[in-house]
Amino acid sequence: MSTDEPSPEVYESGRGMDAHNAAMREIRARRDETYDPREPTRVWLDEDNTPDGTRQSLTIILNTGGCRWARAGGCTMCGYVAESVEGGSVSHGDLMTQVEKCIEHERENADDPARLIKIYTSGSFLDEREVPAETRAAVGETFADRERIVVESLPDFVDAPKLADFTHQGLETDVAIGLETATDRVRHDCVNKYFDFADFEAACAEARDADAGAKAYLLLKPPFLSETEAVADMKSSVRRCAAVDGCHTVSMNPCNVQRYTMVEDIFHDGGYRPPWLWSVCDVLESTADADAIVVSDPVGHGSDRGPHNCGECDDRVQTAIKDFDLRQDPSVFEQVACECELTWEAVVEHERSFGMPLAR
Repeated sequence: MSTDEPSPEVYESGRGMDAHNAAMREIRARRDETYDPREPTRVWLDEDNTPDGTRQSLTIILNTGGCRWARAGGCTMCGYVAESVEGGSVSHGDLMTQVEKCIEHERENADDPARLIKIYTSGSFLDEREVPAETRAAVGETFADRERIVVESLPDFVDAPKLADFTHQGLETDVAIGLETATDRVRHDCVNKYFDFADFEAACAEARDADAGAKAYLLLKPPFLSETEAVADMKSSVRRCAAVDGCHTVSMNPCNVQRYTMVEDIFHDGGYRPPWLWSVCDVLESTADADAIVVSDPVGHGSDRGPHNCGECDDRVQTAIKDFDLRQDPSVFEQVACECELTWEAVVEHERSFGMPLAR
């Protein structure tokens, strides 16, 4: 896929982004599940690499009224809004009940409180229509005794006074921004995300003004890219993000097939294969010298709907990726091998069409 700027006609009504949004609204309308506003979507304990070293982490995904952009149609691969509460909003009290349940989970499953807190929603934690200012301030107070906090947001909502709710508590603070790719055309046409790389750069500058840092979240292999194009785009995107002042971490998320998404429809029609785990290794190994922490956490690895290889080596490769995340040592990839790597190499060399994957 060429990354040349498309003609303006592509974005006329009924085409381009409008067409994507219309399709996504129809797909999301199939959802019939309901969710309890007092229950978090997910919570888990893990270990993460930070600018201050490896830290135990508590990851919280709050159940909110959903991403504002997703309600317009939204990203082609994102099904998180399908797990959000109907009605578009969750009260401050219910959100804090979710936080308390996550802390209780931590008490029951960890010897000590995690020093790193990571808070996500189906959209933007800093969007006050999704998470009220009162809740944001209360979260900052609740975790004031921790070391670092990460909150996720689209660049539109990154604002120094909002981040002060955390930095003024003495917390090292990072904003995680779902950039997906540094290539504007890929972000617009494949991911259906409306902002530009320049907006990401501006959000990083706003974070710096608040004495906060930034993490870029990238997406390996959105729809409408071949494996070859996806790998090349990620290598370029990691380096462009690492060169942005204030962006100290780049997290590459291999695309997985989530429910109620355009990717799922294409997947069921045989036109999409999630990325190979070998592609994840290739990008990490090739960008290990970038001026940033570069990590990846393949969700659903080894399954048909997640990033996978042949099925025999998936767990070993996933272990190597996790090892790289913590140690940033590309030599870990020399410790894993499988015959299917030859198949992956053939795919990268010969696959030219995004809708006809050469191997499943």
